[in-house]
Amino acid sequence: MNTIHTLLQRLNKLEAADQIRHLISQYMHLCDDLSHPDIARQIADLFSEEAVWEGVGDLYQSKLGRYCGRQEIAEMMVRYISEPSHFAINVHYLTAEYIDIDAENSASGRWKMLQASTFRAGGSHLNSAELVIRFKKTDERWLIEHFTTRNLFSRPVDGWHSPADLPVPAREAQE
Repeated sequence: MNTIHTLLQRLNKLEAADQIRHLISQYMHLCDDLSHPDIARQIADLFSEEAVWEGVGDLYQSKLGRYCGRQEIAEMMVRYISEPSHFAINVHYLTAEYIDIDAENSASGRWKMLQASTFRAGGSHLNSAELVIRFKKTDERWLIEHFTTRNLFSRPVDGWHSPADLPVPAREAQE
């Protein structure tokens, strides 16, 4: 009996971590496609009603700020979506994942993020940040409760996409 209980606890933690992975992946996917006003609401719906989204550290605290509650988070995202949209290209990559299921309805996670962006107004940037996020489970659904992003580095680059021919090794002639 104790073994089954232990196995069920472990299974629940694995399933929770997987659901959190899907949640943060969906958040990044939506942030990569800020092309329609509905996306701001879809992003906000990934957060709890009382959630906090904030930039921390010198650069991100002053540039990104702090937003409390689902509505403020949605309003912040709308600023990036307005016509013309802030980003022409925006791609997020996550790595160095760490997820800790603290309790049945509470978890925390940490990721390193790399963001490659070209701005509609011109110019491109490569940014790296550390994300530290708390999650809570409400009505059988994991939501973001406290999202923090702290800049690790940020630098302008010449651009990301070029219509120039892509060099690849030639194929060997087939007989």
